[in-house]
Amino acid sequence: MTGRRHIPTSRPVLSRTARVSALAVGALVTCVALVAGCGAVPGVTGGSGDDSITVMTLAPENTAATNKPGMPALAKAYARWVNSQGGIAGRPLKVLTCNDQNDSVAAAHCAERAVEEKVLAVVGSYSQYGRDVLSPLQGAGIPFIGGYGVTDAEFSSPLSYPINGGQPALLAGLGRQLAKQCGPVTLVRPDTVAGDQLPVLIDAGLKKERHPEAVDLLAAEDATSYSNQAQQALVKASSNPQRTGCVVAALGDRTATFMDSFRRTQEDFPSVRTASVLGSIDQSVIDATGGKSGPYEGSYVTGWYPVSSDARWDQMRAVIKKEAFGDNRIDPTDVGVQTTWIAYTVLKKTIESLGDGDVSSSAVRRVLDDGLKISTGGLTPTLRWRFEDMLADSDFPRLINAKVTFQTVRSGKLTAQGRGFVDMAPTLEQSD
Repeated sequence: MTGRRHIPTSRPVLSRTARVSALAVGALVTCVALVAGCGAVPGVTGGSGDDSITVMTLAPENTAATNKPGMPALAKAYARWVNSQGGIAGRPLKVLTCNDQNDSVAAAHCAERAVEEKVLAVVGSYSQYGRDVLSPLQGAGIPFIGGYGVTDAEFSSPLSYPINGGQPALLAGLGRQLAKQCGPVTLVRPDTVAGDQLPVLIDAGLKKERHPEAVDLLAAEDATSYSNQAQQALVKASSNPQRTGCVVAALGDRTATFMDSFRRTQEDFPSVRTASVLGSIDQSVIDATGGKSGPYEGSYVTGWYPVSSDARWDQMRAVIKKEAFGDNRIDPTDVGVQTTWIAYTVLKKTIESLGDGDVSSSAVRRVLDDGLKISTGGLTPTLRWRFEDMLADSDFPRLINAKVTFQTVRSGKLTAQGRGFVDMAPTLEQSD
């Protein structure tokens, strides 16, 4: 998770009623400060001068760190699909894409381009530089719908409408998942400001089940080998001969690199289990590393959505097959692609709810803030962004969906562990 939030050692937990009141006052203050961000945007449908709806999807591509090319590619495929059916509420959908290059300046330039193009919204995007993206958008009143959930800004900006619980819910959920399954837990995470948040979150889930805190091991996020970290992780995780330990790899795209080092080192140590979160691994990574004979077999995994083989993803798969067949950037098992699909589902239903009225950024924000309920076909719980739907936590005030799914790798396939979603809201609200 990337962000710049200071993590306090302790804080009082507000009641939900008190939190809602505080959020309402804060939002009013923000609207006074951000005149353009609170409705002073022309009532256009995306700046194209016609009746089309113009939006943007941004994500990093062709970088040395995390890449999400499938997200803008899926956005383009979605536009082709929806336009083949007459558009959204009779209006053509135009998708602009931008490569944020995993760079703060490039990310800000993407947001500035969105402002210049007068896009209706930025939808289904990924950026490790949430503040740099959201600041220009706030000034122009452009909503940020369905971000990946990788930065704290996505859960604090009044113009952000997150669809999942981001890394906070995933890490807290993984702690809950591992607490009853594992002996000593070792977390291998990036040596970054972003990585500094991960131990707090996984420990919140572990402590909820009265499990000791995880051992915290730092690693470079762009390393080409992790032999030293793998050895240290195995030493710590195997320290209790009475209970099988677990090693959690949360290194984003470098998780596979760590697991390669881990597999070579593991044979010299007692057996331990592995674990991670979707986004660090997915079905394509499991397949590429040997499937049921690979290092992920038996791993515990926490995700935001149902497993990729679930029938609830069938429509997305059909659209990919029809509109992007052969485009190897789009992997339907990739959680970024899945997030973009859900975000565009939210966009479509929001615009349709406006009927024959004004289709503008301010209209979209207004209907979402007024409590429009959006069903995603079971891929998430019903989404709604009223103040009273938000988490009673000052660190994540825009978080409305803290539910996660528990999964395991069995015979090389991600498989649901248990049934349905598990709510992490109480755990996050009580965490330090």
